[in-house]
Amino acid sequence: MLGNLPIGGGAPIAVQSMTNTDTLDTAATLKQVKQIQGHGADLVRISVPSIEAVDAFTKVRNAVEIPLIADIHFDYKIALATIEAGVDCLRINPGNIGKQDKIREVIHAAKDKGVPIRVGVNAGSLEKDLQKKYGEPNPLALVESAMRNIDYLDKFDMPDFKVSVKASDVMMAVEAYRILAKKIEQPLHIGITEAGGLRNGAVKSSMGLGVLLMEGIGDTLRVSLAADPVEEIKVGWDMLKGLRIRNRGINIIACPGCARQNFDVIQAVNQLENELEDIATPMDVAVIGCVVNGPGEAKESGIGLTGGKKESLIYMGGKAHKKVTNDNLVDELSKLVRDEVAKTIAKSK
Repeated sequence: MLGNLPIGGGAPIAVQSMTNTDTLDTAATLKQVKQIQGHGADLVRISVPSIEAVDAFTKVRNAVEIPLIADIHFDYKIALATIEAGVDCLRINPGNIGKQDKIREVIHAAKDKGVPIRVGVNAGSLEKDLQKKYGEPNPLALVESAMRNIDYLDKFDMPDFKVSVKASDVMMAVEAYRILAKKIEQPLHIGITEAGGLRNGAVKSSMGLGVLLMEGIGDTLRVSLAADPVEEIKVGWDMLKGLRIRNRGINIIACPGCARQNFDVIQAVNQLENELEDIATPMDVAVIGCVVNGPGEAKESGIGLTGGKKESLIYMGGKAHKKVTNDNLVDELSKLVRDEVAKTIAKSK
């Protein structure tokens, strides 16, 4: 449990991101945590690089309800301080926070407070002896590093942990997770680290995480992008929606547009995505520019639009509902979506 959030077993796969603000800037960090949460994050990680940053972290912890993970390296005192501050999870590698008595102290404090630990192995920061042994990062090196850190947790009787073995190389990460999944029962946090910018990083992450999720590997995920953390949450949810693992918000099914389109599909879809991104209620909305695939997609969606020369046809629940002029279709479609969402919410109460 991370706060009140279950991880692993039959629990839903959790989507997380990490703040990229200066943690000492409490206002900026808090604002970003709320933005990340508002777009569907289940948990948020915050770097706590110094004792001074613990005070800022504590203020953020007290201002939000979403579970928070403290990312800590090297200094066991920071780990102890964040445990006292009410952190929901520690992201540490036990082997790099001090001698065994310090490791024991942190683990015992975490157990006493019911704070689980994430062991986070990264191909870019493997131990020197493993670099020498393997010559270069590879799946076996990542897993050996993970097991080495897990040994500390086992030694001090700490069963509540999850593990990640991340690499920027997609297939290296995938294979490392496959090996590790056969070795431990604890949850796995999956990700392709340092994946790149928004487009390239989203593609690489989708390739790697898609493979793992299809194989039943992964209990929490992060899409690591050199971009606004909100984009990480959006891409993560798009992955889960695309694989029908979890569903949240409006899933727009749209054609790419061609010479047959009867309205500007790309412009319409971009407008709809922007106008409807605040909605959390799941719904499929099809936007197709012509009658070739339009009726079929529209009938399979909650709300669908099929393009016509001057007017387009909106479907509701698989049946033709009304025609709308092409210069007003975004507004009409947006209103219908919000009306249906309101009805769904009212029924659930």
